[in-house]
Amino acid sequence: MKENNAILTARELAVGYRNGSQTTTLLSGLNLNLEKGKLVALLGQNGAGKSTLLRALTCDERPLAGSIEVNGRDLLEMSQKDRSRIIGLVSTERIQAGALTVTELVGLGRQPHTGFLGRLDDEDRAIIQQSMADAGIISKANDYMASLSDGERQKAMIARALAQQTPIIILDEPTAFLDVASRIETMRLLQTLAHDRGKAVLLSSHDISQSLMLADELWLITTDREVLTGTTQQLLADGAMDRLFLNREIHFNPTILDYSF
Repeated sequence: MKENNAILTARELAVGYRNGSQTTTLLSGLNLNLEKGKLVALLGQNGAGKSTLLRALTCDERPLAGSIEVNGRDLLEMSQKDRSRIIGLVSTERIQAGALTVTELVGLGRQPHTGFLGRLDDEDRAIIQQSMADAGIISKANDYMASLSDGERQKAMIARALAQQTPIIILDEPTAFLDVASRIETMRLLQTLAHDRGKAVLLSSHDISQSLMLADELWLITTDREVLTGTTQQLLADGAMDRLFLNREIHFNPTILDYSF
C-alpha cells in the first residue's frame, strides 16, 4: 500500500494498556496505512490486541508510542469533536438505547455537527434518512431499538456512524452477535460503503471466511505479535494465514477460506 494514498497513517505505533505505573505493550513498531474506498479486515486470535489497536486508532485510548495522522493532521492533537468528524466508531459495547427509536439513535450521529444544543435542521434530518436507507434499516425508522433483532440493531449502529459523515469508519467485531445471514449482509454492507461511498472501512472480526471473501486488504496479528499488511490475495499466497494461531494442529484451508484440523 502506498503511503501517499492513505487517509490514515500510523507510524511506529505501540499499543497496550496502563495500570497505575505498570505498562503492558501488546503491539509495537506498527506502520499502518488506511485508504479511502477500501475494506480492511483486522484478524488475529483472542487477546492478540485487535480491540486495543482499534481503540488507539480512534484515540479512545492513547497509544503508548508513535503517531497517527489523518490527511496529514495529528489525530492525537485534535479535539474529541474534530476526531468525531473524521472517524465513526461502531464498538462491541451494547449501549442502553432501547427507549430510543431508530431515527433518534441515528440522529445522535449528527452531534459533532449540530453544536451545543444539538438541534437538527432539515439538512440533518435528510442525512439521517439517507443514512438509514444506506444501512438498510429505514423500514424500522420508527421502531424502538429494544424491539430490533441483533442484525437490525447492528444496522442501526452503522447508520449512526454514517450520519456522522466521516471519511473513516472503524468497527470492532461488527458481526459478533449475528446469525450467518446477518453476518453476510453486514459484511456486504460494509464492502458497499467502502467501494460505492468511498469510505475507509476497518473492522476486526473472527469471521475468517467472510473477511477473506470481501476484504480488499488484511491486517494480520501473528502469534509473535507482528502485524502483517497487504492485499488479501497477496497474504493468502504468502501463507500468512498459518501464522495467526498457536495451535499447530490447526491449518488454514484455502479451499474453504477457513481453518481446519
